[in-house]
Amino acid sequence: MRLFGVIGTMVWDTIRRETPVGSSVEEWGGISYALAAADALTPSDFKVRPVVKLGRDLAERGFRFLKGLAVVETDETIHVVDSPNPRVELRYRGTERWCERLQGGVPAWTWEELAPRVEGCDALYINFITGYELELEVAQQIRRNFGGPIYADIHSLMLALGPGGERSLKPLERWAEWLGCFDAIQLNEDELIFLSSHWGDPWAFAADVVGRETRLLFVTLGPAGAAYVMAPDALPLTHAGRSVLETPGPVSTGRLDVEPVAEGDPTGCGDVWGMTAFHAAVSGPDVEQAVRRANAAARANVVHRGTSGLSNYLRGEIGRA
Repeated sequence: MRLFGVIGTMVWDTIRRETPVGSSVEEWGGISYALAAADALTPSDFKVRPVVKLGRDLAERGFRFLKGLAVVETDETIHVVDSPNPRVELRYRGTERWCERLQGGVPAWTWEELAPRVEGCDALYINFITGYELELEVAQQIRRNFGGPIYADIHSLMLALGPGGERSLKPLERWAEWLGCFDAIQLNEDELIFLSSHWGDPWAFAADVVGRETRLLFVTLGPAGAAYVMAPDALPLTHAGRSVLETPGPVSTGRLDVEPVAEGDPTGCGDVWGMTAFHAAVSGPDVEQAVRRANAAARANVVHRGTSGLSNYLRGEIGRA
């Protein structure tokens, strides 16, 4: 039985659409999508330990959600704080998101808080849902002190917060130090282009990033599927694999398409994609199989609305929501 630590934020989503069909959706989002995706995988071979701070205003609802997931090892690593739980408003035109607003927020983790919570975990999945989960210095302490592989979705590290809570892309300061904290990194194509703006060719940048510290880079491409850039012998992700890259060799790359979906709700697709890819990357050496599984899970998520019943849907136990 393996134990995966999961660091992220449970946000309360309000999803609105410019369409006469369907009302707004209000329910758990953020790391909740990744946890639901974990629950849809093979629960008998691993458990997840959520490392989450909940605002007291939504704590009871949060614990109810977590208790509905068989894959959750414990809820004792949840920290309830006297701050308003983060809430996100998402507005869509068709399947295109045109506005995202973040309100509320919980304090960032310190290493002293995290250390006992990640102790005993075999691997660590970090998803920057708000972008304020932890500071760079804490990420560096995790890197120095945690013995297993570390996977990070850096999406919201690259989002600025406007005066009304509006979110927009921003440069990632000290980006090389951030990327060096993780064995595997996930970001989307827009983020890769923005991150590499000083470099020129984003894919040449991606190939250069994969080296002694970062061993695998996943780039999600929305309806076009996903791509990867991987160092030699990077998979399966293990602690022992870190020493392989003392003298980096040539990287391998690839892109896998996904069958298109005519309509649906793309909220949480990156989170479902990432958890599925993370599990596959820790479990085996086939990177393309990891991408295929992640693509399939994200495609299924588009068809299902929200996190209620998502794990059952991803397992094929219920029909479309």
